Amino acid sequence: MQPTPSIENYVRKYVDLNDEELAHFASAFKEVKVKKRQFLIQPNFVARHRYFVLKGAVRAYVVAEDDQDNTIQLAIEEWWISDYNSYMFQQPASMFVMAVEDSTLLQISFEDEQRLKASNYKYETFFRMIAERAAAFMQRRVITSLTMSAEQRYDLLIEKYPEMANRFPQYVIASYLGMTTEFLSRIRKQKLRSKG
Repeated sequence: MQPTPSIENYVRKYVDLNDEELAHFASAFKEVKVKKRQFLIQPNFVARHRYFVLKGAVRAYVVAEDDQDNTIQLAIEEWWISDYNSYMFQQPASMFVMAVEDSTLLQISFEDEQRLKASNYKYETFFRMIAERAAAFMQRRVITSLTMSAEQRYDLLIEKYPEMANRFPQYVIASYLGMTTEFLSRIRKQKLRSKG
């Protein structure tokens, strides 16, 4: 069984903190419980926090003029989520960030994150490392969307994150992969037939 996620265990994967530094880091976060379909961030309001998922599933999405929603980011245990453009620049958000399951999250405010980073170079290093990882992940995502077929994108998601298909509704997975729900449904049916 997987150990229960904690910010202390997570941050130690990236930087070596002593117990006092770890306690100071963790004290900047506040635990929040959100219900399924509850919004954390909405367009036109500044994203004051970024969130670390302890338990649950959260999605970030935008709504186009044709009312089509497009999933930008998904987050499950030990993943981060926010409207990063809004959070980093403290300007109005363009995305919705919503819980897909009842979720337990740790939130940190923009101001508290800045204070942490200014107080200890190790905290600055940690936030830089997760920002670099997020940037690399987003680049890979853009490249796969430009160079892979819809079926290949689905296969890659299931290979790397097998539980995603069970945690998020099919329309969310389809939107995240840049295809219609009907097209994803056809891909899944073909895969089931080929296994049988």
